[in-house]
Amino acid sequence: MIAEEKMFSIRVPASTANLGPGFDSVGLALGLYLHLDAAPSPKWEVIALSDELKQFPNDEQNYIVKVAKKTAAYYGKNLPPHVIYVSSDIPLARGLGSSASAIVAGIELADAACGLGLTIQEKTHHASLLEGHPDNAGASVLGGLVVGKHTEKHTDILSFTLEEVKVIAVIPDYELLTEKSRDVLPAGVAFGEAVSASAVSNVLVAALLSKNWQLAGKMMKEDRFHQPYRTALIPHFPEIEKAAEQAGAFGVAISGAGPTVVCFTKSELAVQACEHLSSVFPQFTVKIVDIDYQGSVVTHHKGDTGKEKSTAKGMAE
Repeated sequence: MIAEEKMFSIRVPASTANLGPGFDSVGLALGLYLHLDAAPSPKWEVIALSDELKQFPNDEQNYIVKVAKKTAAYYGKNLPPHVIYVSSDIPLARGLGSSASAIVAGIELADAACGLGLTIQEKTHHASLLEGHPDNAGASVLGGLVVGKHTEKHTDILSFTLEEVKVIAVIPDYELLTEKSRDVLPAGVAFGEAVSASAVSNVLVAALLSKNWQLAGKMMKEDRFHQPYRTALIPHFPEIEKAAEQAGAFGVAISGAGPTVVCFTKSELAVQACEHLSSVFPQFTVKIVDIDYQGSVVTHHKGDTGKEKSTAKGMAE
């Protein structure tokens, strides 16, 4: 590991997207993290500390480094080589925002190494451009519950707290690539259907912010944008939904593109719901995951003084 010469560390949270009908717009940051420790080096070197990450390039062809170099170049800077130690407890290709966390880590790497001084808005927009939508990207930058709208020119996004709620993630032992999960979606939706589907999404957000949990769960179930199509790729979803509701969950949704399923419960019911789901689905990883409210955090280490400075966003204005 980098010791005294360590310059900075980066921590980026996982995320769950859509929450049912909030397709490509609503996201929630989760307490699983991608960690980077970085310091200047004569050449690029990426050292994976987690087994899942050892399959990726260990030099400047690593995706995090490519994002960092692209971000620096956009602002007219040349990103100097670094040695980077990377670890993660975010499962890959499970619908928990692993790609978005890598993108945000790359942007934070460029910002910290080149002193870009990027604003939250700039970080969110660049991450959304690379990810294609602001749900996972925005959640990883800002933390909390995010609701956003993205175009190539601008990203509008807000972040909120989601109190009194716990998330239980039911994580299968197989991957489902986003590209495959998007291939099953229709190319278009009829106007009337789009109006109805948008109304469901609107009510979901209003219900979450007003703590009307039962209504929020109802809207998750009434999604018309993606879950009816993706269930064919995630055959365990109806069974998990039924078991979670029996255990007291008020809402169940496919996490992003899947195959992970997220179950939402009141805080006091989380442990019993998690235990029930674990007993019904012993073949899957079932865990209570905290909601992250810090978003991406960069800690600058001052080797000779022993002092550290952390930068976190908290809630957006």
